Amino acid sequence: MEEKTAASGTHSHAEGCFFCDTAMPMLEHMVSEATRDHFRNSRVEFLKGLRSLLDERIAHLAREESKGTHVTVE
Repeated sequence: MEEKTAASGTHSHAEGCFFCDTAMPMLEHMVSEATRDHFRNSRVEFLKGLRSLLDERIAHLAREESKGTHVTVE
């Protein structure tokens, strides 16, 4: 298996995969660097959104719930 990075305009692929061996290399030559940057940034923003959802859920679960009611004694 060959490891390559998106920044260099290449990708990871499996041997014998049409998409990896043929389609991706062809698309990489047809798409500009600016377009690749936009798609990379959108992936980063998507992951940041997931992180935000997880952080909110963790904060919700970590809040201490009251374990009873307050009663005033005279």
